[in-house]
Amino acid sequence: MIQYPILFHGQASGVSGIKSNWKVSAKDYDSTCAVPVEFEGAGGAFTPEDFFLLAVENCFFATFKVFAEYSKLQYESINIETTLTVDKENQQPVMKSCHLKINIKSTTDERRATSLVKKAMEGGFILNSIKTTLTYDLIFS
Repeated sequence: MIQYPILFHGQASGVSGIKSNWKVSAKDYDSTCAVPVEFEGAGGAFTPEDFFLLAVENCFFATFKVFAEYSKLQYESINIETTLTVDKENQQPVMKSCHLKINIKSTTDERRATSLVKKAMEGGFILNSIKTTLTYDLIFS
């Protein structure tokens, strides 16, 4: 049984300047980050917007995999292409919308897969923790 609360830890360090990258880490994984070029930064590394998009995408992915496993849905693979739209709201940039293009290959039951995709979009706890509008298209191949 899962015991709550669960704590996750990370760290970041870097030097001053909008054009200088910084290091982030969580668990045993490290990465380099940057202010995106679109916000006058150096770019060339993961940005906070990339991590936001990846958190949305991976929350859906993990939640779907759990639901599919428990419901014994068979499929060959799942591929997701995600688009994050950053726009202004009340003169402030916000993560306005995030669209997932979900492709499930060779499933045994498209109706059940459709239901589990909807359930995962509604049940992912990171997905439920954000104000960003979430939409998706589901494709079977």
